Amino acid sequence: MSFPILQKYLARLSDATGAASSIWLDHEGRAQGRFFNCTMSSAFQPIRQLESGQVQAYEGLARSVSAQDQGLSLWKLLDHAASDDESIELDRLCRMLHAINFFRQAGDGGQDLYLNVHDRLLSAVSSNHGHAFRRILDALELPLERVVLQLPAASPQQGWLLNYVSDNYRRNGFRFAVNVPSAREALHVLDRLRPDALKLDARELHDSVSLLALLRRSAAAGVAVVFKRLESTQALAVLRQLGEAANIPLLAQGYLLDEPRSGLLLTEQEAAAA
Repeated sequence: MSFPILQKYLARLSDATGAASSIWLDHEGRAQGRFFNCTMSSAFQPIRQLESGQVQAYEGLARSVSAQDQGLSLWKLLDHAASDDESIELDRLCRMLHAINFFRQAGDGGQDLYLNVHDRLLSAVSSNHGHAFRRILDALELPLERVVLQLPAASPQQGWLLNYVSDNYRRNGFRFAVNVPSAREALHVLDRLRPDALKLDARELHDSVSLLALLRRSAAAGVAVVFKRLESTQALAVLRQLGEAANIPLLAQGYLLDEPRSGLLLTEQEAAAA
């Protein structure tokens, strides 16, 4: 691990469970936390370049702790949290766990960490979005420039809110991605918000004209386009055709390529040395 302050912080963490929002290490060195009566940790799903298969980034996902499998998704806990304050607490706990569990494994490689921002937080946080999380990253001396905050798809009525939040994240030094329901909507978001990345559903690839326009305009603007939920060979074939037509390497993630796991994949150099 290449982050000495994080290493010292991990060394101080007790493996004894404490308060609901406390963080501790399990016997494998993974950071865990508790929200309500549920113990959680992190899983990571790779974001790959389709042409080369190279892992460009990982998305951090909250998972219940299970001895039998990789755990269940806990993101829907936010939908059932009793208050906005508890939603904010869970969201920040998840992001801190993911950052710790990612950077204790990732070292100095160039791979990014994508972290979700739940839609309730767009309006629940009164001001200065991202400031609290930036303070955590700064305190642990973790590279903020390798973190990409993922904003949810917004309704037309929430457009102003998405503008405000994205601008505030940018002012705090974060890059951000926006989830969009279609290529046409992505073209509007590209002009309005100037995101660092756009995320589209790989199950919705019907509008090839708009998709090609989006890929070319995004490449010209230096904006990454990630196709999430890639789950079928048919969608993979369509994406490869789009990449060839646009002459652009595409990024994708999904169960067809990788399942979310607690450990990061070894690089070629690490695998050779193992």
